[in-house]
Amino acid sequence: MAEQPNHEAQLTAYRESIDNIDAALVFMLAERFKITKAVGFYKREHDLPPADPGREKAQIERLRSLAKSANLDPEFSEKFLQFIIREVIQHHERIREKGEI
Repeated sequence: MAEQPNHEAQLTAYRESIDNIDAALVFMLAERFKITKAVGFYKREHDLPPADPGREKAQIERLRSLAKSANLDPEFSEKFLQFIIREVIQHHERIREKGEI
């Protein structure tokens, strides 16, 4: 009789890797938002608008290209970046209006 694969052990190994990647993503996003917060205060100090459509468009194009080279769906990467951009703009608007997030 053939040996039965241990599905639980394999799934656990995959999930541990996924958990490590998720943790890295959280820390990377935290670092990104720390920097965009500083940008928000800089923009407030220098009376610059919260949004920069030209920069946003360039970043989306750049990320789509990176996604293609990484074999990641460019549509997904664009949606992900647009979500982050919306959050950042909201933070910058709050900083501009209230001086805090």
